[in-house]
Amino acid sequence: MDEAPTGPLTGIRVLELAGLAPGPFAGMMLADHGAEVLRIDRVGAVRDEPRRDVMDRGKRTIGLDLKSPDGVAAFKRLAAGADVVIEVFRPGVAERLGIGPDDLRAVNDRLVYGRMTGWGQEGPLATAAGHDIDYIAIAGVLSMLGREGDRPTPPINILGDFAGGGLMLAYGVLLALFERERTGRGRVVDAAMVDGAALLFSMFYEGVRSGAWGPRGTNLLDTGAPMYDTYETADGRHLAVGPLEPQFWAEMVARMGLDDLPDRGDRANWPEIRERLTAAFRERTREEWERIFEGSDACVAPVLDPAEAAGHPHNRARGTFVEVAGLMQAAPAPRLLGAGRGDLAPATRLHDLTAWGLPDDEAKALRAAGVLA
Repeated sequence: MDEAPTGPLTGIRVLELAGLAPGPFAGMMLADHGAEVLRIDRVGAVRDEPRRDVMDRGKRTIGLDLKSPDGVAAFKRLAAGADVVIEVFRPGVAERLGIGPDDLRAVNDRLVYGRMTGWGQEGPLATAAGHDIDYIAIAGVLSMLGREGDRPTPPINILGDFAGGGLMLAYGVLLALFERERTGRGRVVDAAMVDGAALLFSMFYEGVRSGAWGPRGTNLLDTGAPMYDTYETADGRHLAVGPLEPQFWAEMVARMGLDDLPDRGDRANWPEIRERLTAAFRERTREEWERIFEGSDACVAPVLDPAEAAGHPHNRARGTFVEVAGLMQAAPAPRLLGAGRGDLAPATRLHDLTAWGLPDDEAKALRAAGVLA
């Protein structure tokens, strides 16, 4: 019998210092594809019960007092056999603890040291507090989000924390691991959410510079155009409408019986078109519209809530969502066809650290001293 396929990161060991969303998300991305991720938490935060936080899936966890010299020494023992460290402190904190890049390079020069911050490791704001909304504001991203004439609208914390932060950190770690294959040495990855958010908006910055992109909420893709927006249905639900191409637009309006709409190529007609679409979509329920557009290229989709999304036929067919220990969650992505993936089970406490280079007798002594849990 052939062996089960393994994930592409099988054999890669990651030490993840516990922190808020972006760091654990990066660790989850690596664990999803087979990396062995050990989460380092505070001693008092570790329990024997599995951690059900989705972003801790597939990981193991221990508690370690990094303010103790013995705890720092133990962390260095673990780092000596690791491939990656994910560090989520403000600049300078890891160095003060004695576990900064130079400290760990002394015990393992192959180590990839991934640093996750909002502002980056240098710059006037490097040591300042902040959250996703602040990072995307300074990046110029937030100013472009929202409807015309209204305040900028933060898109929850997707763009800064997750896309610009955690995902970019995971990408940077993979770049450094790939480079290590040539050089034999690790590298520090400086993943700043402000940088990542700015990169995600590269196309739109160019549009502003060239004049092709106008004020917030007046453009083709930011609710300015009637053919790229959401509309309420008769039952108070919504449809996502996006037939940008002429042939898709023609199919949508034909199925709606609105062949007499004015030319959408003239922006002066957009208010009338929006008004007509708004009235038409309110004439039927979302389910009725789904049947009307089923199998078409009209680019109209129901706006589903998370529970509905898990049950949608397309998502079920692809396995986009999986249920693990009774909890529905998004499956690992992207897919490497033919490859396996990591274990998605909730994180559990790791008692035996011998495989990580910490002998059992030393671990027992550290536990007795309250340094390790």
